[in-house]
Amino acid sequence: MSYDVRSELLGFPDTHNVALTEIDSLFSTLRDLDDENISFTIVNPYALREYSFDIPLSIKVLLDIKEDSKISVYNILVIQKPLEKSVINFLAPIIINHDNNKLAQFILDPAKNPNFGMAETIESFKE
Repeated sequence: MSYDVRSELLGFPDTHNVALTEIDSLFSTLRDLDDENISFTIVNPYALREYSFDIPLSIKVLLDIKEDSKISVYNILVIQKPLEKSVINFLAPIIINHDNNKLAQFILDPAKNPNFGMAETIESFKE
């Protein structure tokens, strides 16, 4: 499925159309449809931890999110070797509105979200 990127993916201002491919319940990929050299590994944060925040009104308007919209939340993973050392940015979620295939990334206020880090390792979530 392809999605229209409605706000800049951090550091990738020219990425406007992406395809989402689910790998498993934790990992997925976002691939830039206009540049084959750009892809992101993303994670389902809810498979790892309690993760809740308020979606800003500006993002709700940008993605046309309604009360009953089907949305998903992901976070970008920076892969390291070994995989357990890979880091997740919980302060910059990606929101997808599946009803209209629109996607946006935004930055949470760290002061209002002190439990979320910018570079949390996968290994920190092992039970």
